[in-house]
Amino acid sequence: MPRPIQIAPSVLPADFARLGDEVAALEAAGVDLIQWDVMDGQFVPNLTFGPDVIAAAREHCSVPFEAHLMVLTPDVMAQQYVDAGCSRLIVHVEACTHLHRTLANIASMGATAAVALNPATPASAVAHVLDLVDLVLVMTVNPGFGGQAYIASMEPKIAELRSMIETAGLADAVDLEVDGGIGPSTIGGAAAAGANVLVAGSALYRDPDGLEHAVAQLRTLAESAVA
Repeated sequence: MPRPIQIAPSVLPADFARLGDEVAALEAAGVDLIQWDVMDGQFVPNLTFGPDVIAAAREHCSVPFEAHLMVLTPDVMAQQYVDAGCSRLIVHVEACTHLHRTLANIASMGATAAVALNPATPASAVAHVLDLVDLVLVMTVNPGFGGQAYIASMEPKIAELRSMIETAGLADAVDLEVDGGIGPSTIGGAAAAGANVLVAGSALYRDPDGLEHAVAQLRTLAESAVA
């Protein structure tokens, strides 16, 4: 059985002055979890959400929070984001000198650990840590900015990772997430390749029919692609 489709909004396009209301609205629209794109101005060009901001939003909804740590020092920062209410931390293989240690440290903090791959990073980079994570994230844009175009050539890598997960006997334990350029015209290709957690930002917020319609549409398109 394929893993259930999950819609995970990025809050980058949200109104930062109303983040409590924004996360409540996303929950009401039917999302499965909320992703916080944490950027440090070093690993990626932008600066975004500190742990205090996320903690302030945490009380406004009940869906899980995950922190996508696009940072050079995930080991230094991890505990603060767990304390802020993020139940999953995603770190980049490119930022971790000792990836096994980083993932184990996150687990010791009481969160689940996940690992992300930039577009140019091969799937093989995470082959030996699949047993330490509950999710692998394939970036379908280069991280650091919202609203970028989907890199369709990542779909073979998504399929390769899905095969790796299944071959390792972890099909029931590890989700495969895709982030970058996901919208009505691209979500089907990502889902058909094997992704079951789909991160969307701009596509949700620019839907003229509102968040609830956008979430339902993306879910239907993804589920249809794997039916």
